[in-house]
Amino acid sequence: MTNKRARLIYNPTSGREEIKRRLPDILQRLEMGGIETSCHATTSEGDATIAAAEAADRGFDIIIAAGGDGTLYEVINGLAEKDFRPQVGILPLGTTNDFARALGIPKHWEYAVDLITQQYTKPIDLGRANQRYFINIAGGGSLTELTYEVPSKLKTMIGQLAYYMKGLEKMTRLRPTELRLKAKEIGEMHEEIMMFLICNSNSVGGFEKLAPEANLEDGLFDVIVLKKCNLGEFIRIVSLALRGEHFNDPHIVHFQTNELIVTTPDYVQLNLDGEYGGTLPCTFTMLPSHLNIFVDEAGTSTYR
Repeated sequence: MTNKRARLIYNPTSGREEIKRRLPDILQRLEMGGIETSCHATTSEGDATIAAAEAADRGFDIIIAAGGDGTLYEVINGLAEKDFRPQVGILPLGTTNDFARALGIPKHWEYAVDLITQQYTKPIDLGRANQRYFINIAGGGSLTELTYEVPSKLKTMIGQLAYYMKGLEKMTRLRPTELRLKAKEIGEMHEEIMMFLICNSNSVGGFEKLAPEANLEDGLFDVIVLKKCNLGEFIRIVSLALRGEHFNDPHIVHFQTNELIVTTPDYVQLNLDGEYGGTLPCTFTMLPSHLNIFVDEAGTSTYR
């Protein structure tokens, strides 16, 4: 069997900088598994997108994204429009690794590398938001903007808790957003909302039950809209969401679609996989089975 060629794109500052310590061991384990690997360390925002696009153009068989959700987001944006899209491996070494959790990719680097060397892939749906792409979640509204306000050092120290702390602080000054959503399943909806989420997987911001029906292979988005509410109602809805019981709440609208048009008279920023994704208006389109990602063939891998 001929060796496959891989390009490892990694964020040296991701998480607690574990990748820098583990890199020689990771490369050796990949080589022993028959994958000849070269590296690219990202130096600035958007660098991983350029590196992934160049690696695809150069004919690499595999691209490995090592870091958090932000690194993976940049890599998929470099690959999404290519005619030839290499297989994608994920080493979840960042602060937040929602997508790896959704796929059951282990966070221990040895197990994650072994998934790649076993070379079993699954075709995964990808979302397009205007001219950008997302693999896990898109969102908008004043609640989703808090992800840009969490300082990176705070994120590294306390991880997901930082988001919730900031979220409760922000709830005291939240304003609803006027929104129009258009999809063939619901027609047109005109509503004042706190946020909307377009989920591709069931692992969103540490909430495993926020979109329990979301499936990376069904060609559909799970759309969740939180209507205008006060702080007390919001806290109650969050507690319901932790148990997966929020869909019965009158403030929640939930439906599935493969295309959604969202417009607003307000200024609304978009959040794509935790990164800034431009502003509304936006057309969200599902690209079914668009990327092949290494997963556990037996389906038994857990995020351990």
